[in-house]
Order: sequence, then structure tokens, then C-alpha cells
Amino acid sequence: MQRRHYVLCSAPLLVSVLLTGCGSSTAPPAAEKKAAEAPASAGKLDKQDPAFDALVAPDARIEKVATGFQFTEGPLAMADGSLLFSDVPGNVIYKLPAGGGQASVWLDKAGSEEAPSGGFIGSNGLSMDKAGNVIICMHGRGQVVSRDAAGKQTVLAAKYQGKRLNSPNDLAWRKNGDLYFTDPPYGFAKQDDDPKKELKFNGIYRLRNGKLDLLYKDMTRPNGIAFTPDEKFLYVANSDPARKLWNKFPVKEDGTLGAPVVLADVTAETADGLPDGLKVDKAGNLFATGPGGVWVYSPEGKLLGKIQPDEVPANVGFADDGKTLYMTARTSVYRIRLNTAGTLPGEFWK
Repeated sequence: MQRRHYVLCSAPLLVSVLLTGCGSSTAPPAAEKKAAEAPASAGKLDKQDPAFDALVAPDARIEKVATGFQFTEGPLAMADGSLLFSDVPGNVIYKLPAGGGQASVWLDKAGSEEAPSGGFIGSNGLSMDKAGNVIICMHGRGQVVSRDAAGKQTVLAAKYQGKRLNSPNDLAWRKNGDLYFTDPPYGFAKQDDDPKKELKFNGIYRLRNGKLDLLYKDMTRPNGIAFTPDEKFLYVANSDPARKLWNKFPVKEDGTLGAPVVLADVTAETADGLPDGLKVDKAGNLFATGPGGVWVYSPEGKLLGKIQPDEVPANVGFADDGKTLYMTARTSVYRIRLNTAGTLPGEFWK
């Protein structure tokens, strides 16, 4: 089958939009030139609480750094400063070079051996283990897979009690090496009603020493997942239009989950987008993609503000020195500099 080709291009970082006032200008030529060269922000900030400024400066600018994709997901910072991300319908993982530039194909057929068919058969969430291997959630195969530097792939999880997993979506590590991941049905054409779906639920799992444990099965669309810095709680997004929310699970001493409490319910929101990928900074603040943008919550669950790129984001990831937040949003990848920092994937294991 002939594979589709997509146009990739880096964003015009130096293209600017100059808004000037009416009438004559009294600004000196140097000031006019500086204003003309300043790129416009590719989005906006929505401060809900004064504490937001401590995390995101009021003049912070959102940049579009790459575009031309179908549906971007799973940003992952690499040790060499590059960024990997998934194009889920495109069935490709792309690589953005350190410092910017054109995205290139890092892994083709990243979630399925099938050619792209318009469905969500590609890879989604990406992570990194202690050895530096890239861990890939593969929708089309219904697997969590490890890929080493030489390109060798090892299946870490594929079945639960003999039945095929749905479409592993996103994942989070504990310091002890336990891997937690969510398993909604988005890789199936008919989702819950698809005849290929073998499990009757959409679970949250833990992989420990090769053994897969089901920890929770009562969320309709478990999606983004991240631990608090002390690992006492686990955040999980529910990407269900009928129940748009973020759950907060207490983590027991043995690593299993207690009954969740709802951190925030945004079902009434009418903006495009659902609770999806999320990350937590070193101070415990939650950066969670949701309707209209990235919702930023304090460790206590107070909404501080929103980061709203020009396209609705589906996932986020810390990169560079940990103070750049990358946002995978529909056809593009965006970034913004923060006043706070997140833990980089390689730094997590040190």
C-alpha cells in the first residue's frame, strides 16, 4: 500500500506581526526596529490567580516551532537536546533537533505495521527508562514497547490475563522502576464497540518486574498520567466528553491506588479539547491539557491560569533546561519559557 506523504515545515519563528497605533509615532528609529522584529505570540495567557506569574511570566511568548502534521502527541526531551513527538494518525515519531530546525522521521510505522488510514493507529505517549531506552505507547499494536539506541524493540506489555490491551496511551514512572500507564480504546475504529476490543474496560496498569497489574478500571477514558514529586499521588485525566475531569489517586505503600478524588471537573466547558496529557513541575504544580489550552493547577488543586496556544494542545513535556514547556497541539508543536522547572526524563533517574 502506498504510504502518504506529508509536508513538514518548521514554524516561521522570525515572522512578526506589528501592531501600531494611529497617528504619528514619536518612537526613535531603534525602538521602531526592535518592535518590528519582535515575533508575535502564537497564543495567549489567561491568568486566573496572581500566583500564576510565579510560574509563567506575564510577557512570556508562545512560539510555534514545527507544523504540518495530522495530530501531534507525546513530547519527549532527549539527552542530546532534541525532542521526539508522535503524529498519531500519521503513524510516525518525529525528531526536532536541539535548538530548532526541521523535523525528521525518527521512527516510521511507530504504532502499527499498517499504512496510515486516518485512524489513531500510531504511537502516542513516549517516555524514557533508566537505561535511556525510549518507551513507546503503540495504539495500533496495543502494546508498550522499549526501543534502544540501536533500534531494537522489546515488547514490555501486550496482554492482560491473556487478552489484548486496548491502545496504551500515556505513561509515568516511579523511582523504584515501576511503570504506570493508561489504556483507553482510541486505537480502535469503533472504540468501545469495536469487535477487536477484547477487554471490557479501559484500565490503569502497573508494570513491575515484567508483571502487569490492573490498578483501576472505572474511568471511561483514562489518558494523561503523572505522579506528584513525592509520589504520594497520581493524576489521571479522563478524556470523555461526558465527564471531562482530572482524578487524583492516593498511592499506597505497595504502589496500588486508593479511591480517587476529583481534582477538577470541566465537563461544562464548551471550548474545544478534552483533559489529555499532563506533567507536574518540581514544585508540584500540574500542567494539564484540557478545553482550550493547558490548565495550570497548584499542588492544592487551585486553578492558577491557562496557557493557550493557537491550536488546542493534547500533551505537554518539559525540555531544554527543564524550564521550556513544549505543547503538542493538533497540527503543530509549540513551546513557552517558564519561571518554574520540570524534571527532564534523563534527570529523573539520577
